[in-house]
Amino acid sequence: MGLQLQTERLIIREFIYEDWPAVHAYASDPKVTRYMSWGPNDEAASRGFVKAAVAQQQEVSRTAYDLAITLKSNGKLIGGCGIYRQRFKEGEMGYCLHRAYWNKGYVTEAAAALLEFAFSQEDFHRIYATCDPQNLGSARVMEKNGMRREGYMKEHLFRDGQWRDSLLYAILSWEWRSAREEV
Repeated sequence: MGLQLQTERLIIREFIYEDWPAVHAYASDPKVTRYMSWGPNDEAASRGFVKAAVAQQQEVSRTAYDLAITLKSNGKLIGGCGIYRQRFKEGEMGYCLHRAYWNKGYVTEAAAALLEFAFSQEDFHRIYATCDPQNLGSARVMEKNGMRREGYMKEHLFRDGQWRDSLLYAILSWEWRSAREEV
């Protein structure tokens, strides 16, 4: 099945093509995508995303890990997350969750698993993520995982005909390791 990460309540796994309807259930929701750089998706966009994610799995020098967030209890796909290799051992992290599963700690759990994967299995040095300043939930996820706010980027993203600001968070491999040793 390829890459699979497990947490207390989640299995984070590779997408399969048959996942597209579950992806579409959250990716087509304007409330879910309001802070994203994409969406809301139509069916073609959701199918295209899953098709691209499945194709990435075959890359020899893989740079993108788009993964499905599923509940360990019943296998239900509730969102997606990923790590995207940039240059110099740096990666960008992202996540998106079906609205019915917000405020239950699932994304915090998934992000922790992604950081574990990035720093333990993939030898990344730095992971960063951005969010809209109004997306307080996403900022909390990053902070709970030890990421520190590095900056406020003015007019960083163009979406829906307007420029939007972004918060930048990051964590270094040695910071992540030090935090784990303290626990």
